[in-house]
Amino acid sequence: MSDSLEERMAEAVKKPRNLGELKDADAMGTAGSPGCGDMLRIWLRYRKDEAGGRVIDRATFQSFGCETAMAVASVATEMLVGKTPGEAARLSGEELAAPLGALPPMKIHCATLVEEALRQALEGGGVSRPEGMEAPKPDGLSATLQQAAQPKKMVFLPPTPVHSPSSHE
Repeated sequence: MSDSLEERMAEAVKKPRNLGELKDADAMGTAGSPGCGDMLRIWLRYRKDEAGGRVIDRATFQSFGCETAMAVASVATEMLVGKTPGEAARLSGEELAAPLGALPPMKIHCATLVEEALRQALEGGGVSRPEGMEAPKPDGLSATLQQAAQPKKMVFLPPTPVHSPSSHE
């Protein structure tokens, strides 16, 4: 693996692992950061382990945002495979980003975004798919990211009249 954080992140972004929607997922979580506009979704599929409990068999992600969030999600989805939901829930954003090295302070929110999407998936359990979610979009984004990025309702307020003092009355 590369020596510097920049090289490790560039490699993770150039060759992201587990990128894309997991069609047969058991759980899905979405998190967004209003401060930077990033959004991330994680899917989880479980399998039974030898003792009959559940472990994560596969994890995938989609990211709409910065390269750091994409890099953290890429390494985190690999780290999750084989973990129980309880083990995964105990992972911090820092631990999920650890294979990349220490993130600069201004990029720690990217690891937090991945952690929150994972928490949503682990807490939500099931996958809720709005009608038409699987349909691919012509611009290359999957419907899941497009739907999550679309405002649900827009309200336009009428212009406020401006009152100016009248010089003659």
